[in-house]
Amino acid sequence: MFRKEQLNGHYGATAFVISSTLSSAPYLGIISIIPGAICYYLTGLQRGFDHFLYFSAVLWACTMLVEGLMMIVAAIVPDFLLGIITGSGMQGLPMLNAGFFRLPNDLPKPLWKYPTYYISYHKYATQGLYKNEFLGLVFDDLGRGLIVSGDYILRTSLQVEMGYSKWVDLAILLVMVLIYRVLFSVTIKVGEAMKPMIKCMSIKV
Repeated sequence: MFRKEQLNGHYGATAFVISSTLSSAPYLGIISIIPGAICYYLTGLQRGFDHFLYFSAVLWACTMLVEGLMMIVAAIVPDFLLGIITGSGMQGLPMLNAGFFRLPNDLPKPLWKYPTYYISYHKYATQGLYKNEFLGLVFDDLGRGLIVSGDYILRTSLQVEMGYSKWVDLAILLVMVLIYRVLFSVTIKVGEAMKPMIKCMSIKV
């Protein structure tokens, strides 16, 4: 649809990226809040509207990120099935290195931790949700009289980076949403610039 509208001269890549972002954001917010409410309260997560609001905001940021990533893939990969496979791989690799399946200190340093761990949006989403749930809680260690704080669990058992708050994690996710949209716009513009060159080369061959 964008290709046809662009060829007709109705709008360019920048206008398309901005309009698609603004039009999809409210709907992605709705589909984050409704299933988020079901999941949040049925699983018995920490009560409080601010905790639920943060939970929904992280879900919304993640859906915006996934949409941005898949739009970049769609702009590069012309085949639908190949695009799904490529996008799934691009999401799966950072997910494996986000500190959930393997703790951050257990990740191999080259590539898997530097830089994959730090550029994975799953890292900031997971750690933000950990902080949202555990901070402020106190646990009785199996009735043995030992009191364990949520902060202690985050630092030791989950190896969460505690040098900044959960809102910084959310802010990083929002910045990544913006970066993905900019990359999408650049990808479209570069693709349009490369098309005449590719056609010229194919004709010569």
